[in-house]
Amino acid sequence: MTFAASQSRPLAASPKTGEKSAQVAYATIKQRILDNEYAPGTAVLEQALANDLGLSRTPVREAMIRLEHEGLVRVVPRHGMTVLPLAPRDMTEIYQIMIGLELVATEQLAARQPSADEIAPLVEACDAMAAAMERDDLDSWAKADERFHLSLVELCGNRRLAAMVMAVWEQSHRARMFTLRLRPKPTDSTREHREVVEAILAGDPARATRLYRDHREKASGQMVRIIEQYGLTRL
Repeated sequence: MTFAASQSRPLAASPKTGEKSAQVAYATIKQRILDNEYAPGTAVLEQALANDLGLSRTPVREAMIRLEHEGLVRVVPRHGMTVLPLAPRDMTEIYQIMIGLELVATEQLAARQPSADEIAPLVEACDAMAAAMERDDLDSWAKADERFHLSLVELCGNRRLAAMVMAVWEQSHRARMFTLRLRPKPTDSTREHREVVEAILAGDPARATRLYRDHREKASGQMVRIIEQYGLTRL
């Protein structure tokens, strides 16, 4: 595959410090990878990427090395980087970890019987999902869905647990966006989310975790079926 560079979202100006430049490069490149703007297997020249971002090659190189340590790319010496694929088996393992952690978060949150004000972010995310489905806007739905799940683990009050979820969440994001339009439309998703919120508000950990598990396992099952249906071996 030939080396290429995306021309979208160029930065208007170069940051003044090397440290800030490297952070900007890292954040921008990583987001493009997670959103599949740089699809698996995409190769990008270091100089072309530096030109695209409006930065020098040094901070871009530092960003690529950091992304290599995270397992997202392979750095090609004196050339650039290649985006690494995510195997379906990787995704299955990621979901197993993520569901387990999220269930603990759900149980802890429900057990302390939060007020309606405390869980407002969950309700707002549900409302955003419903509105997105009415517009048939899958991208906005996906963002609202992610906001719901991330808000839930943040609200549980366990910072270490939330950090662990975030560590695997970014990896699952790629697969979710890749299969977003291959999956059945999430017509029941808002109702399932609202049922979890109601159980949390009622202070019912057992019901909340059961509903959450059913919802998550349903979603991961759909993902596996898509992989099998399309014969995907690498994402």
